[in-house]
Amino acid sequence: MRTRFRGITQREGVLIQGPAGWGEFSPFAEYGPAESARWLAAAREAAFDGWPAPVRDRVPVNVTVPAVGPERAHEIVRASGCGTAKVKVAERGQGDADDLARVEAVRDAIGPGGRVRIDVNGGWDVEHAARMIRWLDRFDLEYAEQPCATLEELARVRRMVDVPVAADESIRRAEDPLKVAAAEAADIAVVKVQPLGGVAAALRVAEATGLPVVVSSAVETSVGLAAGLALAAALPELPYACGLATMALLEDDVVAAPLVAEDGMIAVRRPAVDETALARWEVGGETAERWRLRLEQARAHLDPAGPQTPATIEEARR
Repeated sequence: MRTRFRGITQREGVLIQGPAGWGEFSPFAEYGPAESARWLAAAREAAFDGWPAPVRDRVPVNVTVPAVGPERAHEIVRASGCGTAKVKVAERGQGDADDLARVEAVRDAIGPGGRVRIDVNGGWDVEHAARMIRWLDRFDLEYAEQPCATLEELARVRRMVDVPVAADESIRRAEDPLKVAAAEAADIAVVKVQPLGGVAAALRVAEATGLPVVVSSAVETSVGLAAGLALAAALPELPYACGLATMALLEDDVVAAPLVAEDGMIAVRRPAVDETALARWEVGGETAERWRLRLEQARAHLDPAGPQTPATIEEARR
């Protein structure tokens, strides 16, 4: 990672190759086998089934601003060329004043015509969330993403503030991602392909929620980002910029032509994996064994009649 993000400094995962192309399996370290099974289903879909036809050839995207200082935040936004910025707040070890300074710098960098949204990752309680959202709305917030951890808390905050509330973890980490709409806990659904089990599954969730959708990444390589791009391209309506310009958070990629934003847009395409680039980041030893075990455990939760998932990284490479 170029900058510490969501508490991590490096991103790990497995790439799986099949007749339809490459798929990415990269659940975060804290995800157990049952939750990781959805990520494996998404990788299988990409490798063996492919994705629906697009209805657009470009997708608008936001720049993602990590929990950095205001000067660095300003630089990131100005260099991005994007008209929408998502700002990480509520970083552990930082305070409200840090969030205020960062969001203020982003608003200055993006200008009065740009859009600014904040992402809390469930880091505030209800009272704190309501107070901070009102405070930060002096910078004209587009929405606040996952201000609290639970659906009940989201619903309470939503009734207390005028800024729209978006649900992320309450959808992608929920046993039933449709409860967010029933609980009237959000105005916007943030949808991610891997945590929901693939593009087709994410399309069904998006339709069933009945909420406007923002497609976002899980900090993947361009292999995983291509799936998010396919979802965004297939949605009937796309009213918000998507959180898919996250290759800027990584030092390198496994494709020759990474999926990066130009003038706030990413062209809909599926880049080919570059073997030389892939070899630079291949791992072995204990790390490979750990991911072999994660693959086996996730596979145990899926339909055994499905395509055979490689049991080792070496087999996946072949």
